[in-house]
Amino acid sequence: MQEALHQPEFIDLVHEHQALLHKVCNLYCSSLQDRQDLFQEIVIQLWRSYPRFRGESKFSTWLYRIALNTAISDLRRQTRRPRSMELQNIPAELQDIQYEKEKELRLQQLYTAIEQLSELEKALVMLYLEEKSYDEMEEILGINQNNLRVKMNRIKEKLRNLTKQTEHGTGRP
Repeated sequence: MQEALHQPEFIDLVHEHQALLHKVCNLYCSSLQDRQDLFQEIVIQLWRSYPRFRGESKFSTWLYRIALNTAISDLRRQTRRPRSMELQNIPAELQDIQYEKEKELRLQQLYTAIEQLSELEKALVMLYLEEKSYDEMEEILGINQNNLRVKMNRIKEKLRNLTKQTEHGTGRP
């Protein structure tokens, strides 16, 4: 009964933060089908975890944590098929939220470079692009701010080199 009371609120929050979920999917998947599958898996995990959201952090921080953990776990498992049994346990309105392909053409070069980063580096880049503070990054990733700053500087340099390689035809297609 309590689930039903929180369902409209949850659906609104997912709609409101849908762009963040798309970004996670774009960072961790290269094909449209994989992005759609990951998006659906993240929504399922968010729904399952929502009853335990206590509001001690911002909803977006909690959402990032769940989305990143799901993406990394999914990447490790290398299974992109959502389980149909799980789909039956989520509200019908959530099943209707589909992955909408973002305008990626201008970002494709950056995404190509980001694909070559490690899982942690990808997570840092996404949080940085979302203009998260180092405090928020520390809370989401559990890495102290000094280490985050050092890692971020190294990642920026790495991305500069990777995008130059792609630009000049020496990197990944």
